[in-house]
Amino acid sequence: MYKYEHGGDIYSQKVTAEGKPFVDFSANINPLGIPQGIKKAIVKSIGSCVNYPDAFCRELAEATGAFLKVNKDYLFFGNGAADVLFRLALSLKPHKALLLAPTFADYEKALRSVDCEIELYALDKKQGFMVQESILAQLQPGIDLVVVCNPNNPTGLVCPKAILEQILERCKEIGATLLIDECFMDFVPVEEAYSFRTKLAKYKNLVILKAFTKTFAIPGVRLGYCMTSNKELLARLHEMGQDWNVSIMAQEAGKAAVLETEYLAKSFAYVEKQRIIMQKQLKQLPGMTVYGSLANYIFFHLAQPKDFVAQLKERGFLIRSCANYHNLGQGYYRIAVNAQSENRALVRALKEILNND
Repeated sequence: MYKYEHGGDIYSQKVTAEGKPFVDFSANINPLGIPQGIKKAIVKSIGSCVNYPDAFCRELAEATGAFLKVNKDYLFFGNGAADVLFRLALSLKPHKALLLAPTFADYEKALRSVDCEIELYALDKKQGFMVQESILAQLQPGIDLVVVCNPNNPTGLVCPKAILEQILERCKEIGATLLIDECFMDFVPVEEAYSFRTKLAKYKNLVILKAFTKTFAIPGVRLGYCMTSNKELLARLHEMGQDWNVSIMAQEAGKAAVLETEYLAKSFAYVEKQRIIMQKQLKQLPGMTVYGSLANYIFFHLAQPKDFVAQLKERGFLIRSCANYHNLGQGYYRIAVNAQSENRALVRALKEILNND
């Protein structure tokens, strides 16, 4: 039987033993919720659902391109970033790919679907799970795809810009495509945040993956996209699946989302403040090793108790165990940065568990 390994599973068990809804820290969604502008756009779009959606997402591409200051012809949209990821695998059909370990599991899942050989670059715990220049030694001819999640999932750490630039140049030399997943870059503090989308025109071997999901709190709408100046790849992306992969409601939601500048500024400031507070509180707990996430989630290690996830679930909290990630194992966890009241409640539960252990 297929086993679901991601966060956000609020369906297997909807309420606690006391009949209360769980507080979900396993999926990192913007705690400010869906902006009113997006809600209104979705409702307004219902009447248009009598028609097929635009297979080329032309209005959405124009709006998103203007928002990102990217050529609208570089954009391909899908039913969430995961949908785009699987289309990329089908379009590129790489023979051998290099992935970080740990990183998001669906890269490997998508690549396995096209029989791609996987090579792993192990992130060193002693180096705080940061990408080092040693990754360049693994970029040898025969590798035709490299995937860098930036900031990485589950660690929340960004790859040093100088190293990422060297990776991009090395990929060009060996004829490899570099896929940079920037789905969480929007939550990184301005001084550490950098997108490689300004390099798209120069490097046709560069693809950047993005999503509206986490930023605008609309995972249920399903809207993601990628950016590349490689016209041949963009054509193949359209060929590797159905034409109507982005609904009218999702397209209208995206068009409304890029207008939410005030919401974005408010939510990013809120998330950063709450993340810093939570990291400080977690570091004070016995046995807790907290890594320096810059995203809207926090990555940490806690050796004991072994039933940590179960104890939190009994108290009404869902968190993400990272035991299934390559190069991690038991004792590693990821929690979202939620609303202040929920964050405080989780910290109280953590103190209760660790003080009683």
